[in-house]
Amino acid sequence: MTIRLPRADGSLIAYEPRTEPLSFTASAQLTSRTVFSAAHVVADPYADVSPDSPAAVDWDATLAFRRHLWSHGLGVAEAMDTAQRGMGLDWAGAAELIRRSAAEAKAVGGRIACGVGTDQLTGPASLASVRSAYEEQLALVESTGAQAILMASRALAAAATSAEDYLDVYGHLLRQASEPVILHWLGPMFDPALDGYWGSPDLDAATETFLEVIAAHPDKVDGIKVSLLDARREVELRRRLPQGVRCYTGDDFNYPELIAGEEPTAGGRFSHALLGIFDPLGPLAAEAVRVLDTGDKEGFRKLLDPTVELSRHLFQAPTRFYKTGVVFLAWLAGHQSHFTMIGGLQSARSLPHLARAYELADGLGLFPDPAVAETRMKSLLDVYGVPR
Repeated sequence: MTIRLPRADGSLIAYEPRTEPLSFTASAQLTSRTVFSAAHVVADPYADVSPDSPAAVDWDATLAFRRHLWSHGLGVAEAMDTAQRGMGLDWAGAAELIRRSAAEAKAVGGRIACGVGTDQLTGPASLASVRSAYEEQLALVESTGAQAILMASRALAAAATSAEDYLDVYGHLLRQASEPVILHWLGPMFDPALDGYWGSPDLDAATETFLEVIAAHPDKVDGIKVSLLDARREVELRRRLPQGVRCYTGDDFNYPELIAGEEPTAGGRFSHALLGIFDPLGPLAAEAVRVLDTGDKEGFRKLLDPTVELSRHLFQAPTRFYKTGVVFLAWLAGHQSHFTMIGGLQSARSLPHLARAYELADGLGLFPDPAVAETRMKSLLDVYGVPR
């Protein structure tokens, strides 16, 4: 049985889906690396909303997906970019998501870290307002018992006039944090409004400011999450981190090599992970890290390297729309009953892009029931008028 998939040039190719998925069993926590999946949210498909309405979330399906990730030993990075934070999910929705997910994490013993930002601000804001917004969100996350991730702030990027403004704001927040936090550097390829973060569009200069923040408060920084899609820069940065401060890769292009790490002769440093691609790759990624837990780097790379083509496809420019592919694959995999996104972002990627995502994911064996994925893919093709 074949399925006809559209290509970007307008042609159709015959693709034969696989009949058997890879099999991964739920397992205990991972040991050699700390691994977070930045999880997506499931929209309520029956809500009568417009793209600029407050998010209507299917809470049952959203929390069920987090239980799926926890069951494979992964941590959940909540209310992050993958959850459409700032692209459909406002602060009120994010706050509710954080409360519900943190409570669910306690109930099942899952690890959770939650995004702290300033997205309750609308319009131009002063540095004092940015600090206050961060403080409000930090207090909420800490009140749930979750670890805090200090996210990059569009409002801070707009208000700051120098590197000193970043040093002041982050220093203020780190002094207030009750437990060590994860600092998040999200590059402009994920959010153009963050261009020039840390006080300079020159990444070398920005790196020095970032490291200065960490050096001033190493006891309050559990780690850094770097999303610049530049493996060389991440390797150089993690070599300069203070002892005990982790590097969580956010590089959805180069994650296998960064997680595997350097050879002992080169220092033996490695990255932990906080990745959006580990939403669709959850069980496979967890299995690969369990292989790495045994010291088998080659086996780890053998499992994870073939996934990079799918990840680079999902995260291709405009990178910020990768969430569409992530939710699409969750629908095909049976984790939700529909392909609807908050903000109407199911329309943000083309049919040929989605068809290629299906082909790559099916080839990797990611769908628990390939027949269900094939049926759903065919139903989408029918909507677009693709002949069978």
